[in-house]
Amino acid sequence: MSDTPVPPNPVSVAIDGSIATLTLNRPAAGNTVNQALADALLDAAILCDNDPAIRCVILTGNGKLFCGGGDISAFDAAGDQVPAFLSRLAGTLHMAVSRLLRMGKPLLVAVNGPAAGAGLSLAIAGDVVIAAQSAHFIAAYGSVGLTPDGGMSWLLPRHVGLRRAQEIILTNRKVTADEAAAIGMVTRTVTDDDFAAEVAKTARMLADGPTGAIAGARALLLESASSPLEAQLERETRSIAAAGGSGECREGVAAFLGHRKPDFSGDA
Repeated sequence: MSDTPVPPNPVSVAIDGSIATLTLNRPAAGNTVNQALADALLDAAILCDNDPAIRCVILTGNGKLFCGGGDISAFDAAGDQVPAFLSRLAGTLHMAVSRLLRMGKPLLVAVNGPAAGAGLSLAIAGDVVIAAQSAHFIAAYGSVGLTPDGGMSWLLPRHVGLRRAQEIILTNRKVTADEAAAIGMVTRTVTDDDFAAEVAKTARMLADGPTGAIAGARALLLESASSPLEAQLERETRSIAAAGGSGECREGVAAFLGHRKPDFSGDA
C-alpha cells in the first residue's frame, strides 16, 4: 500500500437533508480551476441533478477566495498545447455550468470572497447570489490575453445590461460587493459576520419551496431572452398547465384556502 497522501477532492460535496453544498476546495491555489476541479464540479453537478432528495444546491468556496479563475500555472505547463488544453478545460467546465443552470432545483451561490475570471462566471450563475462584504469581482481575462468562458458573455449582459458588461469585461475593472448588488450582478450583499447565517436561511427557504414549480420557472427564464413573445407565451401556457396537475399545486391551493403555510416536502 502506498504511503502517498491522497489529495482532497477539489470540489467537496456535503449533503444535509435536502440541501447539497458544493465547495470549491483548492484554497492554497485560490480555488482556481484546473482540469481536476472542472471534472469534479461536473461530477458534483450530475449528482445533484439526478438525486431527487436534493432540493437546493449551494455553491461556495473554501478559504479567502471564492474562485480566482483559471489556474494560470496549468496553462503555462501546457506549453504549445494550450489551445487543446483550454478546449478540454473550458468544455468540461461548461458541461458543469449547463447542468447547474438546467437542473430541476434552485442554485444558491454563496460568494465568500473575491471572484475572478471563471470564478466570476460561476458566482453569477445562481438563481440567488449572496456575496460577503469582503468579496469583489473582476473579469481578468484581458490581463492574460484570453476571452471569457464559464458563460460570462451570456450571463453578465443578462444581469447588468450590455453596456455595463462591456466595461466590466473589456476594462477588467474591479467591482465591489456593494456595487455588484446595486447593478444586479448579485442578489444581495451581507456582512462577513452575517454571511453564513444568511446563506443557511436562504437555502432552507429554497429547499422548503415548491421545487417543481421552481424548476419550471428556471427553464422559462433561461429561454426568455432569446425567445419571441408568442413562443414564450406558449411555453408559459404549457408550463403552468403542467404545474396545475402537480401535488405542489394541490397543496398550495389547499394551504391558501385553509389559511396555513404550505408543506411542499412530499409533493411533486
